[in-house]
Formats: sequence, C-alpha cells, structure tokens
Amino acid sequence: MRISGRRGKWVVVAAWVLLIVAAAPLAGRLGGAADNDEENWLPAGAESTRALALAEREFPADRTSELVVVYARPGGVTAADRAAAERDRVELARLAEGPAAAPRPSPDGEALLTAVPVASSVLEDSGRVRHLVGRARGIVADGLPRGLDAATAGAAASRADASAANGRMSGALVAVTVAVVALLMLVTYRSPLLPLVPLAGIAAGAVVAQAAAYLLAAHAGVTVSGTGEFLLTVLVFGVGTDYALLLVSRYREELGREADRHAAMARALRRSAGTIAASTATVALASLALLLAGMNSTSGLGPVIAVGAGAAMAVMLTLLPALLVVLGRPVFWPRVPRPGAGPTRPVGVWTAVAALVGRAPRRTALVSAVALAGLAAGLTVLNPGDLTGADNYTRTPPFAVGQRLVDEHFPAGSTAPAEMYAPTGSARQVADAARGVRGVASVSAAGVSASGAWARMTVVLDDGPSTHAARTAIGRLRAAAHRADGRTVVGGAAATALDTGRAMSHDLKVVSPVVLLVIAAVLGCLLRAAVAPLVLLGAVLLSTGAAAGVSALVFRAAGFPHTDRSVLTLGLLFMVAFGVDYTIFLMGRAREEAARRGHRAGVLHALAATGEVITSAGTVLAATFLVFTVSPVVLNIQLGVLVAAGVLVDALIVRSLLVPALALAAGPRLWWPFRPGRGGR
Repeated sequence: MRISGRRGKWVVVAAWVLLIVAAAPLAGRLGGAADNDEENWLPAGAESTRALALAEREFPADRTSELVVVYARPGGVTAADRAAAERDRVELARLAEGPAAAPRPSPDGEALLTAVPVASSVLEDSGRVRHLVGRARGIVADGLPRGLDAATAGAAASRADASAANGRMSGALVAVTVAVVALLMLVTYRSPLLPLVPLAGIAAGAVVAQAAAYLLAAHAGVTVSGTGEFLLTVLVFGVGTDYALLLVSRYREELGREADRHAAMARALRRSAGTIAASTATVALASLALLLAGMNSTSGLGPVIAVGAGAAMAVMLTLLPALLVVLGRPVFWPRVPRPGAGPTRPVGVWTAVAALVGRAPRRTALVSAVALAGLAAGLTVLNPGDLTGADNYTRTPPFAVGQRLVDEHFPAGSTAPAEMYAPTGSARQVADAARGVRGVASVSAAGVSASGAWARMTVVLDDGPSTHAARTAIGRLRAAAHRADGRTVVGGAAATALDTGRAMSHDLKVVSPVVLLVIAAVLGCLLRAAVAPLVLLGAVLLSTGAAAGVSALVFRAAGFPHTDRSVLTLGLLFMVAFGVDYTIFLMGRAREEAARRGHRAGVLHALAATGEVITSAGTVLAATFLVFTVSPVVLNIQLGVLVAAGVLVDALIVRSLLVPALALAAGPRLWWPFRPGRGGR
C-alpha cells in the first residue's frame, strides 16, 4: 500500500486521526509530568547533588529553603518598624506553616531581616511557590510604615520570580511561534490555502511528540523539564516546517511532469524521503549526545529532542503527503501547477547565484571562507559564564531588589546559607575549620540526623550566592572541611552554582566533538562518500564560528555580562544539527543530479533548484527561534539569537556559496569512493 495511493491516502488520514485521538489526553499530561525537582537541575555526581541526596535521606523534616524579608530605613529602624516586622513574621509563619525566628537587626541598626522556612515540596511546585510569595509580598506591603523600605529575597522569592517570568511567556511564545510560521509560510507559498495543510500536520506532530515525551517521563525515567516541554513544541514547528517546504517543493516539481497527482507524490516522496530521514537522523543522533552531559537538566533534553524530530519526520512523510493528495491541485491556488507544463524552473535569482559560483568556484569559496572567518572574529568578545541571579533577567526582578538591601546591611550570604554535613564525631572539628575560611561570616549548628550519624550546619558567606566571590569561598570551604573529615559534603546555592559552572564547561567540551562526529557519520552514509563529509564538516565549523561571533557581538551590544555555557552547548547542537539540514538538502539533490548530468552541472542545478526552498526554510526556522527574544529571560534570548544566527549563516552563505563552491573546486573526487555518475566537470 502506498501512502499517496488512491486508497492508501485515506488509510493514512484515518490512522492519524485515531492516533491523535489517543495521543491528545497523554499530551495534556506532559505539563504535570514535567519534573522540576531541584536535583534534576544539578550536575550528576557533584558534591552539591550528593549533599541534597544526603539531606533527603538523613534530614527529611529539615528540607526547607527560606523566604527572606528585609526591612531598611536610612538612619536606623524605629520601634514602629520593629513592631511591623514582628506582625509580619507572625502572619508569614502562619502562611508558610512553619516557625520563623524573630526579626534580626543588622549591625548598622538600619535594617531588619526575617527568614521564613519554606518546605522544599512548595519550592518545587511552581504554582504553589508563586502563590506563597505573592501572598507574602502582600502581607509585607500592607501597613508598611512610611519611609520603611521592604523587599523579599532568598530561594523562594527567586524561584517564584523565575517561574512567573517563564510562565507568563511560555503560552505567548508558542502563540507567537505559530503566528510567525503561518505568516512566513503564507509568504513562501503565496497561497492562502496551502500553508494550512503543513500547519495541520505540524500540529498533529506536536501532539504526538508531547504524548511520546509524557510516556518517556512516566515510564522510562526520562527527565522532562518545563524548558524541555517548550523546546519540544518549538522544535516540531521549526523542523516540521523545513521538511514540509522540501516535500511540497518536490511535489510541485513533479506535478509539472505528471498528470496523476498520486504518481507525482509517490515520485516526490522517493526523491525527498532519504534526505528528510538523513536530516532527522542528524538531529536525533546529535541530540542523544546530550546524554553524555553532566547536567541532569541538559542530559534529559536529548531523548525529548530526538522524539520531536522523529514526530516531525513521521508526520511530514505520511500525513502531509496524504492530505496534499486528498486535496488535489486546487490547494496550490492561485499558482496551480499544470500537468505537462514541465518541472518548475529554478527562481531567476538562484540561477544567477549558480552561474556566479560556477564561473569562479575557488574565488567564491575563498571569499566566503574569509567572510565567515571575519564574522568569527567576534568570538574575541565572547564571555562564557553563568547567568545567575539578576543577570538572567532583562529587568531587575523583585528578589534582586531584596538581595541588594541584604547586601547593604547584612552578610550577603544570609539569604541562602551554604549547607554543610559532617559525621557527628568530627562535626566540631569541621565547624572550627570552616570558621577559619576566608569568606565565611558564620557557622551554626542546625541539628543531628535521626540516625545520629550526621550533623548539619549552616554556613553564612560574606557574599551573595550568585557571585564569583561566593563560589570561590565554597572552594576554600570544601578544601578546609575535607581536610578535617573527608566525608564532609558542602551544598547550598553557592555550591550548586560552582558545581553547575564546572559541569557546563565539561558538557561543552564533551558534547561538541560527539555532535560533530555524528554529523560526519550521517553525511557519509547519506552521500556514500568519504571526502564530502570532511569538506562539509569544515564548512560546518566555519559556519558555527561565524554565528557564535555574530552572536557574541549582539550580546555585548545588548549589555549581557556573560554568555551562559549551557546556551553554548545547546546552541552548538541546534546550530549544527539544523544548519547541516540545508547542506543535506543541497548535497542530496546534487548527488541525484550528478548521476544524470555529471558532477559540475549536477551541483549547479541542485543549487538553483533548492535555493528558494532552503532560503525559505532557513528564514522560517530562524524566525521561530528569534521568537525567544521576546522573553524576559536572558538565557532564552541568547539561545534564540545564537540558533537564528547559525541557521541564517548556514542557509544564506554556507549552503548558497561556500559548499557548492567547494564541491565544484573538489571536482568528482568529492564523491570518492563511489561516484554518482560520469561526465561533466
């Protein structure tokens, strides 16, 4: 049975309807299955992760974080200020369902600090923590004495503000993504009806992908975070659009040759399925390289991305062809391809580009490579780091205002003390060693485990948990504590930031070469050649460097202090995996044409024939990721800009100029050891 056959098309449509009906309820559960537990955002095996596991095992009742309320009055707090803070403490303790110590005065007498314990179960539930912090801010603002400043800080406030920022944007980002894709497809197809068909298929693919991701999370132990859930949707829309543009373009060509639309679609599928499958394999296998990442949140994205790519391929190779054949030629109105008119001629501008490349391939390759190297020079201003605290927002969030007040009047680490766990027999020696560490403001005993084996201590640092100074102090603290007893573990916010930074650096170094090797292997299998993958891999490296250089300049102009290392890891994956799609589209067509026309004519015809569709696909995919720039979260903005830059550089320069020029300069030896055909240089 053929997918596009007279009977097969109806079977395919019916099968997808049943699949969507079955998948929709599972897709709706993905949000509930998204696991935002703190441990899933930590590096696997790091000391901060071990500290969290020990706390869960030995101190389950003490698993709390703090909501910090700080009050400040220049010149000194008054009796009325202290009374207001005490009143708030009682209400806040009732709200958090836990005890809260009396407001603590600052050494300069100008501030008070109240720390309210918040259960970890609340902190890990985005809805509950937002509700609690919102209520707390209302309590503090109600009846605040004139002239007294008050703000919230600490882990609970930080988590609530982060959740609110992402929560406000997630629905809006998906809506804007759909609108952008629909608009660009309308412009590309120049038909009011045709874009609706791929969009319907992409929506079906998104539902199936979400259902599959839910099953992985529920039954296969795969961690699906809120970020992964959103990326999955964007991925299916972006990749699905690429595949749709490629297939529809080939189908339109075949309709110019064939009177029977079923035969035209069958031929279009035969000629594009291999390319689409190779593209999917590239994205899926490259994403599975994330399983090597040390960050739990990063490694969990691998299977999710692979599922999204697979769903996009499945829907574009089955449902989309069936729908197009069912709807017939009128779906292309007003530019309906007529049988017997011959294949659609390449767009004039791309015929001109092909002629330009053909006249001077070596010069074109050299100029393109120099231009890309020039763009890559922007890497000199790239500042890899960790986006923590207020640095990760385009506007100062409320918790950062509170942290600033704490910094002015208390040891900055008061909002998120480090947690130290030592065997009870050596707890005193460990505490004494910790007190002598530069950067440690105080060490306090916080309890003994029910088993009596472990002692818990809180360590207040001189600096805030998101600062470089605090991470440096954690390194010194660990060294001193380990000398006192090697079994001691140190965790907490600053320790997590230190371990996360190290893990992200590791991930960038490990994942990147694996992704490149996967892409080289896929290109080798697709093109059945040994030389071509090496040439194309060099082009990929130049493209990636150029995109990263341009992005670094944009980030510097935007005033972002660092480029997050997790952005670099994910950005490299997406840039390379998506960007190489266009090389696959071009070179797959070039090999096909070379077998009929000879190497030179085949490459130039492939460039002219695929120019419009690849440029359109690149524009749509870049615009999809640029939607991220409306987010208030800097990490999202950086990822969107980096991937969009990579896709555009690849579609407009690498695929249009560098790769075909290199292919012509290399000659037929590019296909060694299995040439697709003879003749023609």
